[in-house]
Amino acid sequence: MCTVCHGENGIAVAPNAPNLAGENAAYIVAQLKAFRSGKRQHEQMSIIAADLSDTEIADLARWYSLIKVVATPPKLD
Repeated sequence: MCTVCHGENGIAVAPNAPNLAGENAAYIVAQLKAFRSGKRQHEQMSIIAADLSDTEIADLARWYSLIKVVATPPKLD
């Protein structure tokens, strides 16, 4: 489900979706639990998170947090 918006490797393909690759696991857990509880609202994420167990949330958060992101600063002339 996640890959439709957040990309296969956590780099978002939908213009309004955040990148999840390399994100802090605790942050992902907190956001998914907020969507699940209704504390945070989003048309799609609220529905998706509603069916996630604590274990699934922890597994997703861990997986995305372990993706290594490499940033290359621009070369300025």
